[in-house]
Amino acid sequence: MTNADKIGLIISSFIGLLIIAMAIVLLTGRGAFLIAGYNTLSKEEKEKYDSRALCCFMGKTMLPIGGFIPMLTINSAFIGIEWLPLVFAVVVFGYSIFTVIYVNTSNRFKK
Repeated sequence: MTNADKIGLIISSFIGLLIIAMAIVLLTGRGAFLIAGYNTLSKEEKEKYDSRALCCFMGKTMLPIGGFIPMLTINSAFIGIEWLPLVFAVVVFGYSIFTVIYVNTSNRFKK
């Protein structure tokens, strides 16, 4: 394991832990200020949404992504599965598209 691998592992672990910490805050139903778009709404518009349900959903969305980020560095440093970064990118992209569609269709999070 080279120094570059160690630094990459530290940085990706920090980013993963940061995302997991934000996910935990969201899972508690607080932290709506972390959701892009929601925090820019006026107070009247925010009252139309169930912020607790929206926070919990976004927390559930962020949790696996935060866990997978350090796995990429571990893979590149130790395991070396060549196709894993591509699978990660496809899964995160697909998960993101699903999340955007799920949140914006229907009125799931409206009061």
